[in-house]
Order: sequence, then structure tokens, then C-alpha cells
Amino acid sequence: MIAALLHRMQREGSVPVADYMQAAAQQYYARGDVFGAAGDFITAPEISQTFGELIGLWCAVVWQNMGAPASFQLVECGPGRGTLMKDLLRAAARVPGFSAAARVHLVEQSPALREKQRATLSGHTVTWHETVDGVPRGPMILVANEFLDALPIRQFEMTLAGWQERYVAADAAGNLTFVLKPGTPDGAPSAKPGDIFETSPAIAAFVGNVAARISRDGGAALLVDYGHGTTALGDTLQAVKRHKPCGIFETPGEADLTAHVDFAAVRAAAKGARVWGPMAQGTWLSGLGIKLRGLQLAKGKDAATAQAIESGIRRLTEADAMGALFKVMALTHPSLAMPEGFQQDGSP
Repeated sequence: MIAALLHRMQREGSVPVADYMQAAAQQYYARGDVFGAAGDFITAPEISQTFGELIGLWCAVVWQNMGAPASFQLVECGPGRGTLMKDLLRAAARVPGFSAAARVHLVEQSPALREKQRATLSGHTVTWHETVDGVPRGPMILVANEFLDALPIRQFEMTLAGWQERYVAADAAGNLTFVLKPGTPDGAPSAKPGDIFETSPAIAAFVGNVAARISRDGGAALLVDYGHGTTALGDTLQAVKRHKPCGIFETPGEADLTAHVDFAAVRAAAKGARVWGPMAQGTWLSGLGIKLRGLQLAKGKDAATAQAIESGIRRLTEADAMGALFKVMALTHPSLAMPEGFQQDGSP
């Protein structure tokens, strides 16, 4: 994947940042288990089981508000090792009828990760898809945790001559570097030379597709990711390896390459659906009762286990950890009431 991209650079001179990011992500996730303490980063479901459990109960309430259809598509995009879906299904099984109605679909392109998900979700009937387009029609509840941040972005830089788009090229020594080519972004705020502005046609296309399906067939989507609530300038493209930041060109295809999500752009792309949030993850989880669930889990446990449970919940909710940077947004069919945990309707 990266090798093919390098050959393309030799032919064309440079490639858009989005193409570099996509090739790097495909090679990276094809490796398999990149999550957890032994991998490069850890996600919320791996930090505390309460995360997936609360999302499961959230989905069950949405299903009830949909009129408890006898069959619906339960979809997760970017399911990692399958931990979130496992916790979701266990918690939601407490709601009569939910498990029998749910048709579980995972959107995952990596064969290695599919095998890990299959092992984690043994005992459940699961169907895998390359994209959301493969999920059959019908009412749908979709969950995407730390999925949007890995979708490709375009980057633009303000210069003395105006906006230009960043491309990736190899210098004379063969090292990857940025070059600029003509290009003007839509919707950029006022900027000065040196400022960077990011857009993501891939996120807009994904969200627009999901919103259209929800509007047509009914249901909801829950989007959880790190990013900003209003469109802003800034270079947020980053790479992480072994839980530490590294250069984005340092080890292509061997590090997690992501960018902050512009939730204002997500809202604008969600045409046809009603938009709720974004809310700070910590506020949303606290409103759903994560701390009470933590106390339930810790009851009767030894001191070390109880402390680990409490520490995980603090990491998910506190502002100086994941509680403020991570945001939660919901898309629902216009007929549905405000979903659990939300306090505002973000629709125009």
C-alpha cells in the first residue's frame, strides 16, 4: 500500500495528504492488533467495560423509542477487537426483545482485525462489510467510536499568494515532505500566512450516507471521537506509535495516523437527520450514570481492582483526560425524541 503510493509519487511527483493518510491507514490496520498496552494506543472500550455497557443501554432505549421493531441493523464502524460490541450486546440483552431483534454488522476492512472480532464475539451471529453501503436496508442503529478521526483529510496552507493545498512528495534524499500546489478550501475562516485549514470529504460522505439512511429507514447513529465543536484553523494531523507521538512521515504504515474531527462539518453533512450535540464525552457519560455503574462493579472487589475501575472511569470522564477533548454526537430520524444523555438539539 505504501510501496504503491511511493511508486505513484515517482510517476506523478506528489500525492494529496488524503491519499497518503488512506494508504498509511490501510497498511497499519492490516497488521492486526494495534490496540491496548502492547499496541500503539488504547480506546475507551478497552479502558473500561462501562463505556460499551452504557452505549448498549443507550442503543436499547433508542430501539424502544423506534417502536421496538422486530428486526433492525445494529452496526459498528471501526470495531477494533470487538470489545465495545461485546459489552454493548451483554448490557442490552437485559432489555427484553433487543437481542432477538438485533442483526449485528461490523464495518471492517482488515482481515486480521476481523479474525480478532470473530473470536471476541464468538456466540453471536455477525456479518462483516467493507463499507456501510453493504449493510442491508432497514431500521438501523449505528455506533462509531474513534472511527471518523482515521478517515482521510485534506490540508490547505495560507501563503502570501493565498490558499494552497498540501501534498506529500519525496525529496532528493528520498525523505517524505510537504509540498504546496494550487487549491482553495471551501468554508475556511479568516487566516494569515502559515495557518493550516483541514477538510474531510471522506467524513462528509460517510456522515451524509448514514444520515440519508436514517432519514429513509429510521434509526439513529452515535458518533464518539476527539475533535472540536466549531470549525477552526489548525494542523491536527498526528501519528502515534507505542503510545507516544511520532512524526507523520517517520514510519509510514506503522503508526496510527489521525486528525481531529470538525463536528460543525459533521453537523452540516448530516442532511435529513436530526442532530444532537456535540457534547463533551465526560458530561454525556456522567449523565448516563457511569459513576454509579462503576460503584456497582467495584462492590465486593479487592482494593486494587476497585481502584482500577475508578481510574478507568476518571480517564473517560475528567476534563484533563478524555472527558473534554472527546465529543459525542447523535443523528436520529426526525420523528424520534431526544436520545438519552443529550441536552441540546444541534439542528439548524
